[in-house]
Amino acid sequence: MINKNGIYILAVALGLSGCATFAELTGNDSATLNMNAAQDYQAMVDSAKSQKALDTSSATYKRINAVFLKMKPYADQMNETGHKFDWKLSVLKSNDLNAFVMPGGKVVFFTGIVNQLKLTDAEIAAIMGHEMTHALEEHSKSKAGATALTNLAVNAGKSYASSKLGEQGADAIDLGSKYGIGLPYSRNLESRADRGGLMLMAKAGYNPEAAVTVWQKMNQIDSSNNAALAKFTSTHPSNNDRIADLKKSMTEAKAVYASSSKK
Repeated sequence: MINKNGIYILAVALGLSGCATFAELTGNDSATLNMNAAQDYQAMVDSAKSQKALDTSSATYKRINAVFLKMKPYADQMNETGHKFDWKLSVLKSNDLNAFVMPGGKVVFFTGIVNQLKLTDAEIAAIMGHEMTHALEEHSKSKAGATALTNLAVNAGKSYASSKLGEQGADAIDLGSKYGIGLPYSRNLESRADRGGLMLMAKAGYNPEAAVTVWQKMNQIDSSNNAALAKFTSTHPSNNDRIADLKKSMTEAKAVYASSSKK
């Protein structure tokens, strides 16, 4: 229950065609996001260079870059954003098990995820495909719209809660926005990136079964995020949930892989 002004605002917002559309209305259009990301990416590269943290010559870098270059043409084929991507890759010297992507195709890998997990080239492709899919489906744009829409709802709800329910009621609204809206939405985007990455790596000629072994290796290092509380509070699916979902799409991915191998 919220006040009349809140109801009106939410009715207008929820009547829009989706989070991506709402992002456009809040100034987070594709061109702007891509431009801002390019600037942030360059700043990150410059900073990494100054700290001697940018890897441009190691065997690990060469392997990641080879996978990136092989997959890039297939990622371009899948680009339906209406904007040509200026794909770039940076590899950072770090023990962190991480990789991420910025809008417009700026991919960042940490050496730790390859070295500590002892990834094969196909497993690197699984992670690369996942990150590329985030960019191709403009998940940053969708998140921007979802965040703006959520904030709109939360602020309207908190206005009512503060006046009628007191501070505890407002705190409950905050928790509801975090666990009831934000995190499941983020997990859904992660699952979409997993599936899209599976198909992308298969098109590029990498065995899609490697996407499963990535998460099996991750479990060997840390299986804690499979716990019930971690699954509830994480923006990412659990490792085991990822594995189960990937296996559901494996038959289709193997067919794509078989077709690519005949080319």
